[in-house]
Amino acid sequence: MNHDAFVRQNEAGIPHYTCEALENIEGLRHGFSTRHGGAGSTAESSFDLGHAPWDASEITRDNRRRFLSALHLEDMNLATLNQIHSDRFIIIRENCGQGNLLEGDALVTRMKGVALAVLVADCLPVLVADPVTRVIAAIHAGWKGILARIVEKTIAGMRHSFGVAASDLIVAIGPGIRSCCFEVDRAVVDLFEKTCCTESMAKPHPDHDGKWLLDLRAALDVQFSGSGINQKNIFDVDACTCCNTREFFSYRGEGARAGRMMAVIALDS
Repeated sequence: MNHDAFVRQNEAGIPHYTCEALENIEGLRHGFSTRHGGAGSTAESSFDLGHAPWDASEITRDNRRRFLSALHLEDMNLATLNQIHSDRFIIIRENCGQGNLLEGDALVTRMKGVALAVLVADCLPVLVADPVTRVIAAIHAGWKGILARIVEKTIAGMRHSFGVAASDLIVAIGPGIRSCCFEVDRAVVDLFEKTCCTESMAKPHPDHDGKWLLDLRAALDVQFSGSGINQKNIFDVDACTCCNTREFFSYRGEGARAGRMMAVIALDS
């Protein structure tokens, strides 16, 4: 796993992270936002890209416009989801129109001019690209979606619909909550051990009796391996949102008023 393949960019005052392996694919643009650089109602929520009730819709639109512009995607249609922590992926085969809200937790396309986006504030954002068939995907991988095998099912859908070979796929994992901070009850650990693998993905919390620290990344690795993705093609920024609330939004770290960050991937040629 290469943790050094990410670069923190700053374009037009908008800091964001990019993965060099995706940058090297001709005609592909992508980025993972931070909490900085926008026009939110407070300094702490300045680059909230979700639809927070305390920020007017025009602020969200302006922040999204700024982020797409920083990625040189300002002329693209932005495809987003009503994310429901499921195993549902949506394949976009025609222009869905700006602002059409689809329901599910992953987007897949081979179309040019459509920016696929997922919103996160602890859940793991996963961007996938096939440099051969030029199919791309954006996946929202929260713990419930991981249990439902959202990543594995999305990759299977890419293979079935477009003839993608999993061994060709490039995967970039952005900022999300890590095993240092993802505290759960034993019942959740049991679900993961029953559903995802035979080995434990959790360890007892050193300070909180009856609580466990769960490794969502390890659960993702099981799905990557089961899908046939080459380990050398998986890149992880290895940043914990909950540990780094000065840089990222975190629902666990900040509560219900946490903003949302965005991971975007698109083909412009």
